[in-house]
Amino acid sequence: MTSDAADPRPQARRSALQMLYGWEVGGVDLDDAIEGYGVLHLQPRDEARDGLAAALARGTASALDRVDPLIVEAVRNWRIERLSIIDRLILRLAVYELVSRPETPPRVVINEAIELARAFSTEDAVKFVNGVLDAIWHRLGRAPL
Repeated sequence: MTSDAADPRPQARRSALQMLYGWEVGGVDLDDAIEGYGVLHLQPRDEARDGLAAALARGTASALDRVDPLIVEAVRNWRIERLSIIDRLILRLAVYELVSRPETPPRVVINEAIELARAFSTEDAVKFVNGVLDAIWHRLGRAPL
């Protein structure tokens, strides 16, 4: 297994989630949220990580019309607005990656979404995110994980 230092993708997903959170909560343009994230977080610049984070955030935001219906279908009897902001964004980011970035193994996408839930939400959210993403993956007719 590769460490986060060698592999920029886990940190890029975390950064993308934080960019999306700034966009959702701050009510600002996504590009402003992305730029603001870079200014606020005092970590060394990393082109691979930062580029992937921005691409994931932009891709997720532009794919909500495809992503949200999959989430709504998997969380029966819940409107997407009822989900906590962070759980909703974790699901959106992961579902975007599942449907739009086939080069990333689904197990990796789901496991990293679980890690984001563990870092930013509750233990119940960890189970919830896992169950929702597993249901979506199976609904898409993909192979069992």
